[in-house]
Formats: sequence, C-alpha cells, structure tokens
Amino acid sequence: MTNHNPERAWTLKYGRPAEIWEEALPLGNGHMGAMVFGGTSKERIQLNEDTLWAGFPRDDNNYEAQRYLKQVRELVFAGSYGEAEDIINGHMLGVNTQPYLPLGDLYLEQAGAGNPEGYRRELDLDSGIASVSYQTGNGAFTREAFISAPDGVCAVYTASEAQGQLHLTISLHSPLKHTTGAYGERQLVLRGQCPTHIADNYHGDHPYPIQYEEGLGISFELQLQAVVTGGSVQAEDGKLVISGADSVLLLLAAGTTYEELKNKAAHIRGDIAEDSVAAVSPAEDCARRLQAAASRSYAELRQRHVDEHRRIFRRVDLDLGGWEASEQPTDQRLAAYKEGQEDPALEALLFQYGRYLLMGSSRPGTQAANLQGIWNQHVTPPWNSNYTTNINTQMNYWLAEVGNLSECHEPLIDMVREVSVTGARTAAIHYGARGWVAHHNVDLWRSSSPSGGDASWAFWPMGGVWLSSHLWEHYAFNPDPAYLAQTAYPLMKGAALFCIDWLVEGPDGLLLTNPSTSPENRFVTEAGRPCSVSMGSAMDMSLIRELFGHCLQAARLLGMDEAFQHQLEETLARLSPLKISGDGRLQEWSLDFTESEPGHRHVSHLYGLYPGNLINGKETPDLLEAARLSLEKRIASGGGHTGWSCAWLINLYARLKDGAAAYGFVRTLLTRSVYPNLFDAHPPFQIDGNFGAAAGIAEMLLQSHLGEISLLPALPQHWKNGRVQGLKARGGYEVDLEWKEHVLVSARITASCDGLCQLSYSRALKLQLPDGTVVETSGPLAVKAGVSYLITL
Repeated sequence: MTNHNPERAWTLKYGRPAEIWEEALPLGNGHMGAMVFGGTSKERIQLNEDTLWAGFPRDDNNYEAQRYLKQVRELVFAGSYGEAEDIINGHMLGVNTQPYLPLGDLYLEQAGAGNPEGYRRELDLDSGIASVSYQTGNGAFTREAFISAPDGVCAVYTASEAQGQLHLTISLHSPLKHTTGAYGERQLVLRGQCPTHIADNYHGDHPYPIQYEEGLGISFELQLQAVVTGGSVQAEDGKLVISGADSVLLLLAAGTTYEELKNKAAHIRGDIAEDSVAAVSPAEDCARRLQAAASRSYAELRQRHVDEHRRIFRRVDLDLGGWEASEQPTDQRLAAYKEGQEDPALEALLFQYGRYLLMGSSRPGTQAANLQGIWNQHVTPPWNSNYTTNINTQMNYWLAEVGNLSECHEPLIDMVREVSVTGARTAAIHYGARGWVAHHNVDLWRSSSPSGGDASWAFWPMGGVWLSSHLWEHYAFNPDPAYLAQTAYPLMKGAALFCIDWLVEGPDGLLLTNPSTSPENRFVTEAGRPCSVSMGSAMDMSLIRELFGHCLQAARLLGMDEAFQHQLEETLARLSPLKISGDGRLQEWSLDFTESEPGHRHVSHLYGLYPGNLINGKETPDLLEAARLSLEKRIASGGGHTGWSCAWLINLYARLKDGAAAYGFVRTLLTRSVYPNLFDAHPPFQIDGNFGAAAGIAEMLLQSHLGEISLLPALPQHWKNGRVQGLKARGGYEVDLEWKEHVLVSARITASCDGLCQLSYSRALKLQLPDGTVVETSGPLAVKAGVSYLITL
C-alpha cells in the first residue's frame, strides 16, 4: 500500500474558478460559514451565520387540534383511514417553520488579473484552508481563506509575488434588507434585518411573500477590517479601494440579536429573570473579535487556526490505497469514477470530507447542522434549510461519535434540550399528554408542532423520540454518569412520558400509536386511495421500544426511578410487535397494506436495523431476513434514488454485513449524487448524504451496537488492503485497524474507562500483553482506562 501524506491527501483541487455555488469550496467554524469561489479578477465569498433565520419567537401551536384526536382514533380503528387523514389535514396541522438565511457576500475585485496562467484552486481538509494561486504578467498571486474557531473570525489573505501589485476593491452585499458603509479608511460594516415571515410555497400570488416588521425579527451585523501592507487604502461609495499593496488581510466577524430575542421569550415564559434578558450587541461582539484578531499577525492567526483544526481532524485517518489519483483535479477524478475507474482514495476522501463538514457546521456553543449544514445562499432555500427530524437531522449526526467528533454532537443535544421546552407545551396543547414532543420540522425558534402541508409528512409526533436516541448514543460512546444523570436521562424520560400517554390499546389488546404515519410514505386503502394515516407503523413502534429500553438502562445505571422502571417494563411487555408480511417482508404498517410507491426514498420501517439495533442476527434473525427482503424489494422498485437515501442504504447493508452491497452504494452515491465540490445532491443540495455516507463507510469497518466491537464486519473486496486509525466504539473505546488481502492484521483498542471489552471477528483473535506474551482472547477482555491493547490473529 502506498503511504500517503495527510497534508496533501485530503485535498479537493480544481483547475478553474467555481462558476456555480455547488462548485465553490466550504469553510466553517460552526458559527460562521463561507463558500469560496476562487475568482481572479472578481472573487466572491458567500457568507453565512448560524443564527441568521427568518421569524421570531411565537406560539405556533394549534389550539383546536386536541378536540379532533378522539374522532380520528375512532375512524382509524374503524378502518376509515382516508376520513381520518382528511380531519388531520383540515384541523390538526400547523404552520411551516421559518427558513435559514444567507448573511451576504464579500467581493474582491482585482485589477490586472485577467487571463491568468497556472491557475490552481484547493481546499485542504487537513488544515481547513481554501487557497487560490495563479500567475499574470505582473507575477504570481496567492489567496488563502479560513474561518478560525479559536479567534472567531473569517480571514482572507491576498499576496503578490512582486511588490505593489495588489489593486483591490472590497465590498459587502446582502440579499436581505441592509445598509452598508465604510468606517474610517479600513473598515466596512453591513447592518441588516431578517424577515419576520416568508410566505410558504410562494408562487407569485401573495402580495407580501417576504415581510419585515421592525423590532420583531433578528438584526445582524457583518464587520470587515482590512490590514494592508504597502500601498494606500481609501473608502469610496461604501467600498474599500486598495492600491499598490504587497499583501492584504481581510478579517470578518458576524453576529445577530438572536440571543436577546431568545432571552426575551424565556423571560416571558418565566424561565429567566428580567435582568438576564440583555445580551451583547452584534456590533460590540464583532468589534471585540476583530480587535483581538487584528492584534495578531497573519502567520499567528493562521497557525492558531491550523493547530486547533488538526487537533480534531487528525484524530482519524483512513488509508484505502490508490493515493496516486489524489494528484488529479477532483472534478476529473469524479468524471473518471463515473466511467468505472477505481479510486479508493476518492472514497476515503468522501469519508474525511464528511468529518470536515461536520467540524465546519457544528461546534460546541453553535447551532446544530441544518439541512445544508451551515452553507446556504438562498433567501427561500429548499425545505427552508431547517431541521427535518424524520431522518435528515439525525443522519447529520450518525458520523459524530464513530468519527471521533463527539464535541460536534453537542449542538444537537443543546437543540433537543431547547425543543423539550417548546415541545412540552405542544404535547399538552395538541394531545393532552405529559412529557414533550416534536414533529418532522424544527427551526431556530424550536418549533415543535406539526407543520403545514399534508399528514404524510407533517403529522409525525415521533421526532422527539428519534432525537432522544442521540442523547443515549452520546453516552454510549462517552460513558459519563454526570451527563447521563443531568442531561440525557431527564430528556429521554420526558420523551418516554409522552409516548406512554400517546399509546392506546389496539384491537388485539396490545399498545400502539394511533394515529400513525410512516414518514412521507403512503399505502393504498381498500377504496384505492393513497393514504398515510393508520396505526402502529413499524417506525413508531421501533422508536418507542428503543426509547423505553434506553430509559430503563439509564435508570438502572443511575439507581433511580424504580416506579417508572416498572411502568416502562409493563408497557414494553404490551407493545405491539413488528410484523412480517405474507411475502416475507417487514411490514411498514400494522396491517399488510399495498404500497402506494414501492420505491419510496424513505425506508423508515427498517429503523430497527439501522440506526437502531433491535433487528439483528443474534436476537431477531427472522426480522433481519424480513428487513433484507424489504430492502431488496424497495431498491428493485427504484428506492435509494436521492443522495441521503442512498447513504442510508450504505449503513443498512453494512449492518447486514453485506460489504459488496454497501460498497455498491458508495459507488452509486459518488457516481450519481454528488456535485463537483462533493456536496451531496438530493438533488438539490442537502448535506445529510455527506454525513450519512461517511457514517456508512465507518460502519463497514467497525460496529459496536450489540455489546461487542465487531472488526471489519462489512469489508468489501474492493478494499483489499487498508488501515484506519481513531474510530470510536461504544463503551468509550478508540480503535485502530489494519488489514491485508482482506484479512485483519492487527487492531489496537484504547479504553477511556475501566470495563469489559468483547471483540468479534470471523477468525480467532490473540492479545499481545505488555511483556510481549501472546494469549488467545475469546471472552470479554478486562481493560483499564488509558491503556492500549494490541490484537492480532
């Protein structure tokens, strides 16, 4: 296997500037995002800020919904599914969430940069730096950009080989309501306001599709400071004009009034005191960060950024060979790959790109990664670029733990905590239930009620239950009793209380959900009508069973809530089980309905296979085979046709230990469902497929969901030789693996806490002791925190 240099291997590279947004290269620190186009005579850097959303805190609950619930349940039990769906659509839905918005654009116009030669545009994942280099008759020019987590600024550095050759005009723009101006000779400020409402599904028939109401929505500020070496700077018409400079460093900081608006809403609810409402203004916040950053040299800023970035990024390395292809431009590699060319290094790049994007869009203290991570150029983005919690938001974080990015999981956990507050009101108002609930869409304002539209997607009160699985997963990978007691368990218990109240007794005396949908899918009623509403969908029942199990484990570990434990045990024993249809497939609904769309993109009924674990070969072999048949039928009918659903298939087949099929969908995704910058194509762009694909690649190499660490469980023939370092396993382990000729050579297991570690592989394993002695290991291995254990054959 060819050795690779991480400083060169993890690079996207191109021989021309980006012409469209999906060719630009992403930067981010969780708080701020940028898309770098790499222009020469005119550079565009499109900017985002994680709290820049339309809307404002408001009560969007439907106060008439609960009075129709009994009638709907009766209709469902009577088999009148269409009538039940009509009532839900007419009386029990809500309003759509508000969209995530673009901040604006930075433009750099450079005189004399036409007809460049030797052009090169790159994104180095290992350093988190995007760069452009080219030559003109005036010499060589370079530009670098990054967004620093330690300093909280975006830095854009331009330099020329010959002195005095930089002639730049710098400007800021935003598609939102804004003003711009120059402050002094070296600073630009853009101030703006977000819309308070953007009309749903606007088609030109609404007089005010975008509404601004003073004092209600979010205000924002973007500040730019220029640090110029040589030449002169002057402000003209709201722009900075730089003449004859040797180098130019642009520092940008952005902020919003979101925290103040959130605090006001919390004060109105009685959650915080009035004196806690005030927050630092965006102007003060930006000025503080810019002043601190400007006090450092560019070299120091760059090194601080690189050191912090590599501290996280370099935790994991993946070598599948084929590194000679990494010298080629990425778009050319993609074209060759689509023609059938082997490129395992491109597959490894896809994995590391997923990790890079999660680092860029989700850091401690920031908002969670939304449908587009943190990158969006549209005022009305697809699906509002919100949090779609019937698969997409959760898929964003499948990679977080196994990819050794546990701290990047924290913003999602913070979001769950906040949704539990709004969701408690929705649970009470909509359903008369305890605990908390979320449906299929969440936005910055933590909307928890059903959206508008159709019951097939809007009426799904299991969003909070699925989100709660991430609370447990974070604990499973990082066993911390304090986190479990103070954060995970209280939130999981709240979701479980809602489920206990939501369950009803079915015709057979068992408990199930009614009404129930299987996200976005429909069956065909006896009258021939496509319909989404019935009872006890497989996904509902799988999620509830899993949540109750997690709550029981947590309560037992913490030694608390004995009465609640008994209630969970009794309820679990009465839950309606998953069913197998007459043709051997796993039923998606409680009855064996005909599917309206046999090739539907969602495979919600297979949740128990992945990301859940209730369907497995050890405990439920019949369900495992039924799941396999369901998957084969869905794919044969056209399923997996979107980028994110293709990524789900990688993970599902990895759990089935079918490396050939899992690898086939890695190839499908890279062939059919990525843009030139490797962004996932739904189409349009959704980032979930990037994260889901990376998670799937990890799942092919390492699994830990059944109380054991399974080594190379779905290794495909195409990855003949390889190694991976730094993947994480449940129980608090880091795992390094090396294999040759498809056979494990060694594994190194490093424990973060004392415990028993059970390993699984297709051949007998041996443990090498510190004194060099080798012993066979078949049972659980007693491990100590901080100690590494070498495993061989």
